[in-house]
Amino acid sequence: MKDDASGNRLGSYLRARRELVTPEQAGLPPGGTRRLPGLRREEVALLAGISPDYYLRLERGRDKNPSPQVLMSLARVLQLDEVERTYLLGLAAARPRAPRRKRPEHVPARAHQLLAHLQIPAFVEGRAFDVLASNPMAVALSPRLRPGRNRLRDLLLDPEERAFHQDWPQATAGIVAALRTTIGDDTDNPRFVELVGELALTSERFRTLWARHDVRTLDGGTATVHHPVVGDLRLHRDKLPLDDVILVVYYPDKGSDSDEKLRLLASFADTGSADPAQGGREDARQP
Repeated sequence: MKDDASGNRLGSYLRARRELVTPEQAGLPPGGTRRLPGLRREEVALLAGISPDYYLRLERGRDKNPSPQVLMSLARVLQLDEVERTYLLGLAAARPRAPRRKRPEHVPARAHQLLAHLQIPAFVEGRAFDVLASNPMAVALSPRLRPGRNRLRDLLLDPEERAFHQDWPQATAGIVAALRTTIGDDTDNPRFVELVGELALTSERFRTLWARHDVRTLDGGTATVHHPVVGDLRLHRDKLPLDDVILVVYYPDKGSDSDEKLRLLASFADTGSADPAQGGREDARQP
Protein backbone atom coordinates (compact mmCIF):
# COMPACT_ATOMS: atom_id res chain seq x y z
CA MET A 1 0.00 0.00 0.00
CA LYS A 2 2.82 2.36 -0.97
CA ASP A 3 0.62 5.25 -2.13
CA ASP A 4 -1.68 4.95 0.87
CA ALA A 5 1.21 4.85 3.31
CA SER A 6 2.82 7.92 1.73
CA GLY A 7 0.13 10.17 3.15
CA ASN A 8 -1.06 11.33 -0.29
CA ARG A 9 -4.06 9.05 -0.69
CA LEU A 10 -6.20 11.86 -2.12
CA GLY A 11 -3.67 12.69 -4.83
CA SER A 12 -3.16 9.02 -5.70
CA TYR A 13 -6.90 8.53 -6.07
CA LEU A 14 -7.39 11.61 -8.26
CA ARG A 15 -4.53 10.60 -10.53
CA ALA A 16 -5.77 7.02 -10.90
CA ARG A 17 -9.34 8.10 -11.67
CA ARG A 18 -8.46 10.76 -14.27
CA GLU A 19 -6.40 8.18 -16.15
CA LEU A 20 -9.58 6.11 -16.57
CA VAL A 21 -11.68 8.88 -18.18
CA THR A 22 -11.17 9.42 -21.91
CA PRO A 23 -11.49 12.86 -23.53
CA GLU A 24 -14.52 11.60 -25.44
CA GLN A 25 -16.23 10.54 -22.21
CA ALA A 26 -15.55 14.00 -20.76
CA GLY A 27 -16.96 15.74 -23.84
CA LEU A 28 -13.58 16.88 -25.17
CA PRO A 29 -12.15 16.35 -28.67
CA PRO A 30 -9.57 13.52 -28.67
CA GLY A 31 -6.80 15.89 -29.82
CA GLY A 32 -3.35 14.70 -30.83
CA THR A 33 -1.14 11.91 -29.58
CA ARG A 34 -1.21 11.36 -25.83
CA ARG A 35 1.62 9.85 -23.84
CA LEU A 36 -0.75 8.48 -21.21
CA PRO A 37 -4.39 7.39 -21.30
CA GLY A 38 -7.15 9.46 -19.79
CA LEU A 39 -7.42 13.16 -19.07
CA ARG A 40 -4.56 15.57 -18.58
CA ARG A 41 -4.36 17.52 -15.33
CA GLU A 42 -5.17 20.81 -17.05
CA GLU A 43 -8.25 19.24 -18.66
CA VAL A 44 -9.57 18.07 -15.30
CA ALA A 45 -8.97 21.55 -13.87
CA LEU A 46 -10.73 23.23 -16.79
CA LEU A 47 -13.78 20.99 -16.58
CA ALA A 48 -13.95 21.31 -12.78
CA GLY A 49 -13.66 25.11 -12.87
CA ILE A 50 -10.45 25.34 -10.84
CA SER A 51 -6.96 26.53 -11.75
CA PRO A 52 -4.45 24.01 -13.14
CA ASP A 53 -1.98 25.06 -10.43
CA TYR A 54 -4.47 24.30 -7.67
CA TYR A 55 -5.32 20.91 -9.15
CA LEU A 56 -1.61 20.10 -9.41
CA ARG A 57 -1.24 20.93 -5.70
CA LEU A 58 -4.08 18.52 -4.91
CA GLU A 59 -2.52 15.65 -6.84
CA ARG A 60 0.90 16.23 -5.33
CA GLY A 61 -0.44 16.42 -1.79
CA ARG A 62 0.44 20.07 -1.25
CA ASP A 63 -3.16 20.99 -0.47
CA LYS A 64 -5.09 18.44 1.57
CA ASN A 65 -8.08 20.57 2.49
CA PRO A 66 -10.17 21.13 -0.65
CA SER A 67 -13.71 22.34 -0.13
CA PRO A 68 -16.65 19.96 -0.61
CA GLN A 69 -17.66 22.07 -3.63
CA VAL A 70 -14.30 21.46 -5.30
CA LEU A 71 -14.46 17.75 -4.53
CA MET A 72 -17.98 17.43 -5.96
CA SER A 73 -16.85 19.23 -9.12
CA LEU A 74 -13.94 16.82 -9.45
CA ALA A 75 -16.26 13.88 -8.82
CA ARG A 76 -18.49 15.08 -11.67
CA VAL A 77 -15.55 15.41 -14.08
CA LEU A 78 -14.14 12.02 -13.07
CA GLN A 79 -17.62 10.48 -13.42
CA LEU A 80 -17.65 8.97 -9.95
CA ASP A 81 -20.68 7.08 -8.69
CA GLU A 82 -22.17 7.48 -5.20
CA VAL A 83 -19.80 5.01 -3.53
CA GLU A 84 -16.77 6.62 -5.20
CA ARG A 85 -17.90 10.15 -4.30
CA THR A 86 -18.29 9.12 -0.67
CA TYR A 87 -14.81 7.60 -0.74
CA LEU A 88 -13.34 10.78 -2.28
CA LEU A 89 -14.94 12.98 0.38
CA GLY A 90 -13.61 10.63 3.06
CA LEU A 91 -10.07 10.91 1.73
CA ALA A 92 -10.16 14.68 2.04
CA ALA A 93 -11.67 14.50 5.53
CA ALA A 94 -9.11 12.00 6.83
CA ARG A 95 -6.81 13.29 9.54
CA PRO A 96 -3.70 11.78 11.15
CA ARG A 97 -4.65 9.53 14.04
CA ALA A 98 -2.94 7.55 16.71
CA PRO A 99 -2.43 3.87 15.90
CA ARG A 100 -5.44 1.84 16.94
CA ARG A 101 -5.09 -1.31 18.96
CA LYS A 102 -6.05 -4.21 16.75
CA ARG A 103 -8.43 -6.78 18.16
CA PRO A 104 -8.41 -10.31 16.75
CA GLU A 105 -11.52 -11.13 14.74
CA HIS A 106 -13.83 -13.38 16.72
CA VAL A 107 -16.71 -15.54 15.49
CA PRO A 108 -19.61 -15.27 17.97
CA ALA A 109 -20.78 -18.57 19.45
CA ARG A 110 -24.26 -18.00 18.03
CA ALA A 111 -22.75 -17.86 14.53
CA HIS A 112 -21.42 -21.40 14.90
CA GLN A 113 -24.88 -22.52 16.01
CA LEU A 114 -26.45 -20.78 13.04
CA LEU A 115 -23.99 -22.33 10.58
CA ALA A 116 -24.79 -25.80 11.94
CA HIS A 117 -28.52 -25.31 11.31
CA LEU A 118 -28.42 -23.72 7.88
CA GLN A 119 -29.07 -26.09 4.97
CA ILE A 120 -27.52 -23.74 2.41
CA PRO A 121 -23.85 -22.79 1.89
CA ALA A 122 -22.86 -20.33 4.60
CA PHE A 123 -19.61 -19.09 6.08
CA VAL A 124 -18.20 -16.29 8.23
CA GLU A 125 -15.56 -13.97 6.79
CA GLY A 126 -13.36 -11.25 8.24
CA ARG A 127 -12.61 -7.79 6.86
CA ALA A 128 -9.75 -9.09 4.72
CA PHE A 129 -11.93 -11.91 3.29
CA ASP A 130 -10.42 -14.56 5.55
CA VAL A 131 -12.79 -17.52 6.03
CA LEU A 132 -13.22 -17.81 9.80
CA ALA A 133 -15.88 -20.54 9.95
CA SER A 134 -18.06 -22.46 7.49
CA ASN A 135 -20.69 -25.18 7.33
CA PRO A 136 -20.51 -28.48 5.39
CA MET A 137 -22.68 -27.08 2.60
CA ALA A 138 -20.20 -24.27 2.00
CA VAL A 139 -17.34 -26.77 1.69
CA ALA A 140 -19.49 -28.94 -0.57
CA LEU A 141 -19.93 -25.91 -2.80
CA SER A 142 -16.21 -25.07 -2.75
CA PRO A 143 -13.33 -26.60 -0.77
CA ARG A 144 -11.79 -23.10 -0.76
CA LEU A 145 -14.46 -22.09 1.78
CA ARG A 146 -12.77 -24.00 4.58
CA PRO A 147 -11.69 -21.98 7.65
CA GLY A 148 -8.18 -20.66 7.24
CA ARG A 149 -8.52 -19.87 3.54
CA ASN A 150 -8.60 -16.36 2.11
CA ARG A 151 -11.21 -15.71 -0.57
CA LEU A 152 -9.27 -12.93 -2.28
CA ARG A 153 -6.01 -14.89 -2.46
CA ASP A 154 -7.79 -17.99 -3.77
CA LEU A 155 -9.73 -16.04 -6.36
CA LEU A 156 -6.58 -14.48 -7.76
CA LEU A 157 -4.09 -17.34 -7.41
CA ASP A 158 -5.96 -20.67 -7.38
CA PRO A 159 -6.71 -22.09 -10.88
CA GLU A 160 -9.63 -24.12 -9.53
CA GLU A 161 -11.22 -21.00 -8.06
CA ARG A 162 -10.79 -19.21 -11.39
CA ALA A 163 -12.60 -22.06 -13.17
CA PHE A 164 -15.29 -22.00 -10.47
CA HIS A 165 -16.36 -18.43 -11.30
CA GLN A 166 -18.08 -18.04 -14.65
CA ASP A 167 -17.21 -14.34 -14.79
CA TRP A 168 -13.77 -14.32 -13.18
CA PRO A 169 -12.73 -10.84 -14.44
CA GLN A 170 -15.83 -9.24 -12.91
CA ALA A 171 -15.47 -11.23 -9.69
CA THR A 172 -11.85 -10.19 -9.21
CA ALA A 173 -12.56 -6.55 -10.02
CA GLY A 174 -15.39 -6.48 -7.49
CA ILE A 175 -13.53 -8.08 -4.60
CA VAL A 176 -10.35 -5.97 -5.04
CA ALA A 177 -12.45 -2.79 -5.13
CA ALA A 178 -14.32 -3.97 -2.04
CA LEU A 179 -11.01 -4.55 -0.24
CA ARG A 180 -9.91 -0.96 -0.89
CA THR A 181 -13.26 0.28 0.42
CA THR A 182 -12.95 -1.90 3.52
CA ILE A 183 -9.41 -0.72 4.25
CA GLY A 184 -10.45 2.94 4.18
CA ASP A 185 -8.01 4.83 6.39
CA ASP A 186 -6.96 1.69 8.26
CA THR A 187 -3.81 1.46 6.15
CA ASP A 188 -1.55 0.40 9.04
CA ASN A 189 -3.59 -2.73 9.79
CA PRO A 190 -1.02 -5.59 9.72
CA ARG A 191 -3.44 -8.03 8.05
CA PHE A 192 -4.20 -5.61 5.22
CA VAL A 193 -0.52 -4.75 4.78
CA GLU A 194 0.41 -8.43 4.65
CA LEU A 195 -2.33 -9.38 2.16
CA VAL A 196 -1.84 -6.45 -0.20
CA GLY A 197 1.93 -6.94 -0.13
CA GLU A 198 1.65 -10.65 -0.90
CA LEU A 199 -0.77 -10.18 -3.79
CA ALA A 200 1.19 -7.27 -5.23
CA LEU A 201 4.15 -9.64 -5.55
CA THR A 202 2.29 -12.72 -6.80
CA SER A 203 -0.64 -11.53 -8.94
CA GLU A 204 -0.42 -9.35 -12.02
CA ARG A 205 -4.22 -9.14 -12.04
CA PHE A 206 -4.17 -7.70 -8.52
CA ARG A 207 -1.49 -5.13 -9.41
CA THR A 208 -3.57 -3.96 -12.38
CA LEU A 209 -6.78 -3.66 -10.38
CA TRP A 210 -5.13 -2.09 -7.32
CA ALA A 211 -3.59 0.64 -9.47
CA ARG A 212 -7.06 1.66 -10.66
CA HIS A 213 -8.11 2.66 -7.10
CA ASP A 214 -11.62 1.32 -7.72
CA VAL A 215 -13.90 1.29 -4.67
CA ARG A 216 -17.09 -0.71 -4.37
CA THR A 217 -19.34 -2.29 -1.80
CA LEU A 218 -19.75 -6.05 -2.06
CA ASP A 219 -22.89 -6.59 -0.04
CA GLY A 220 -24.82 -9.00 -2.23
CA GLY A 221 -25.66 -10.04 -5.73
CA THR A 222 -26.19 -13.02 -8.00
CA ALA A 223 -23.51 -15.10 -9.67
CA THR A 224 -23.17 -18.25 -11.73
CA VAL A 225 -20.48 -20.68 -10.59
CA HIS A 226 -19.31 -23.96 -12.09
CA HIS A 227 -19.14 -26.90 -9.71
CA PRO A 228 -16.95 -29.80 -10.93
CA VAL A 229 -19.64 -32.38 -10.05
CA VAL A 230 -23.10 -30.82 -10.48
CA GLY A 231 -22.25 -28.19 -13.10
CA ASP A 232 -23.44 -24.59 -13.25
CA LEU A 233 -25.25 -23.06 -10.29
CA ARG A 234 -26.99 -19.68 -10.27
CA LEU A 235 -26.86 -18.45 -6.69
CA HIS A 236 -27.81 -15.30 -4.82
CA ARG A 237 -25.38 -13.98 -2.21
CA ASP A 238 -26.28 -12.02 0.91
CA LYS A 239 -23.93 -10.62 3.56
CA LEU A 240 -25.17 -10.11 7.11
CA PRO A 241 -23.10 -8.35 9.81
CA LEU A 242 -22.47 -10.28 13.02
CA ASP A 243 -20.59 -8.09 15.48
CA ASP A 244 -17.19 -7.48 13.81
CA VAL A 245 -17.51 -10.22 11.20
CA ILE A 246 -19.79 -11.03 8.27
CA LEU A 247 -22.10 -14.01 7.68
CA VAL A 248 -22.25 -14.88 3.97
CA VAL A 249 -25.01 -17.11 2.59
CA TYR A 250 -25.58 -18.50 -0.89
CA TYR A 251 -28.99 -19.69 -2.04
CA PRO A 252 -30.80 -20.46 -5.32
CA ASP A 253 -34.27 -19.58 -6.53
CA LYS A 254 -36.79 -21.99 -5.02
CA GLY A 255 -37.65 -24.83 -7.38
CA SER A 256 -34.98 -23.90 -9.91
CA ASP A 257 -32.49 -26.21 -11.57
CA SER A 258 -29.83 -24.78 -9.26
CA ASP A 259 -32.05 -25.62 -6.28
CA GLU A 260 -32.12 -29.28 -7.34
CA LYS A 261 -28.35 -29.32 -7.84
CA LEU A 262 -27.80 -27.79 -4.41
CA ARG A 263 -29.97 -30.53 -2.89
CA LEU A 264 -27.67 -33.05 -4.56
CA LEU A 265 -24.69 -31.33 -2.96
CA ALA A 266 -26.50 -31.49 0.37
CA SER A 267 -26.73 -35.27 0.02
CA PHE A 268 -22.93 -35.44 -0.30
CA ALA A 269 -22.56 -33.30 2.82
CA ASP A 270 -25.05 -35.46 4.74
CA THR A 271 -23.17 -38.64 3.87
CA GLY A 272 -19.88 -37.21 5.12
CA SER A 273 -18.32 -36.14 1.83
CA ALA A 274 -18.62 -32.36 1.93
CA ASP A 275 -16.25 -32.06 -1.02
CA PRO A 276 -17.61 -34.64 -3.51
CA ALA A 277 -14.80 -33.98 -5.93
CA GLN A 278 -12.04 -34.66 -3.40
CA GLY A 279 -13.68 -36.38 -0.44
CA GLY A 280 -13.37 -35.52 3.25
CA ARG A 281 -15.58 -33.70 5.68
CA GLU A 282 -15.30 -30.19 7.09
CA ASP A 283 -17.76 -29.28 9.82
CA ALA A 284 -18.54 -25.79 10.94
CA ARG A 285 -15.91 -25.03 13.51
CA GLN A 286 -13.73 -22.34 14.93
CA PRO A 287 -10.46 -21.75 13.08
